[in-house]
Amino acid sequence: MNRINPAKLLNSKWTALQPQKREKHFLVSDVDYAEDGSVRSCTLEAVMTHGEYSIDWKELNNTDKWAYGWK
Repeated sequence: MNRINPAKLLNSKWTALQPQKREKHFLVSDVDYAEDGSVRSCTLEAVMTHGEYSIDWKELNNTDKWAYGWK
């Protein structure tokens, strides 16, 4: 399980362990916070293709799919 601090989520780097469309490395480009400080939405940007994907930020905890940093 990846430990994630929601306050440090923006601009963090992630590696997809099961790449789709040759997109392996991602950067968290946008995070929308609720008034209570919880994360509403998270946008990942693929480094090579610049494709953007909205995901549930808690999916990044899954170590079968995501690794923290660029590997």
